[in-house]
Amino acid sequence: MLSDHTPEDTDAVLALADAATATDGVGPLSEQTQLALRNPDDYPDVVHLFVRGDAGIVGYAQITKAENASAEVVIHPAYRGKGLGRQLVDAVLDTVDTPLAIWAHGDHPAAQALARTLRLERSRVLFKMCRPLTRPLPPYALPDGVRLRSFVVGTDDAAWLRVNARAFATHPEQGKWTQNDLELRQREPWFDAAGFLLAVRADDPRDLLGFHWTKRELTADGTPGPEGEVYVVGVDPDAQGLKLGKALTIAGLEYLARAGATEGTLYVDESNPRAVNLYYNLGFEVCATDVMYARG
Repeated sequence: MLSDHTPEDTDAVLALADAATATDGVGPLSEQTQLALRNPDDYPDVVHLFVRGDAGIVGYAQITKAENASAEVVIHPAYRGKGLGRQLVDAVLDTVDTPLAIWAHGDHPAAQALARTLRLERSRVLFKMCRPLTRPLPPYALPDGVRLRSFVVGTDDAAWLRVNARAFATHPEQGKWTQNDLELRQREPWFDAAGFLLAVRADDPRDLLGFHWTKRELTADGTPGPEGEVYVVGVDPDAQGLKLGKALTIAGLEYLARAGATEGTLYVDESNPRAVNLYYNLGFEVCATDVMYARG
């Protein structure tokens, strides 16, 4: 089950994930998991598990062996109900002898039942929130002495990584991003520097105070899809008193709407009520839920 993988294997797993998305209505593999799948040399500590059948790869799991180990698991819809999901999760649990958590995207009843069987406990809940961008957005105003500009690749990288690390110092994933993490996303076909908005001092455009990085996934024909994502919003702790978070969020949503997106989406931890309330007040509603099940 454990093996290295070829580019053909990568394509097979992504096709498997597309089949699961079509059946379940939610993608089984996060962006980070797909990046590690497609760029194995950049993630040497990631473990890939495959279930191979006569029809090729019918199951896949990825394990990130970090300080907080986590995993994602998917079985092709045509091969469910045969015990393969349990076998794959057992293999994941056997591979890691430290605390481990497994994501259940969409938190489907089958995932809940398997978690109960394995005595895994809910440890984290991630909301996907949605809002039509066809509805008017509230007005916003930037503080005096602050202006918005777009990110410049190669020029703003170091400043952004510094502010991102400070803004997400307690976040289990986001605050640990490196230059390589940033560059991998800059090479993604969806990357749009114009929609990567920076709040800077008007008298020193290099002084980064906060940011809103927007994202639009591309469809199979290479054109942007209808969803526009609030990918990451962050404010330097030293600039918290300027109340930039709401203004940056609205500015990014306006950019997405102007670019043609019709649905605004974002992901936020249930344990961050301040952010959840901000998004509710901007007209967002919870449209999906991802749950992390942990083994102590």
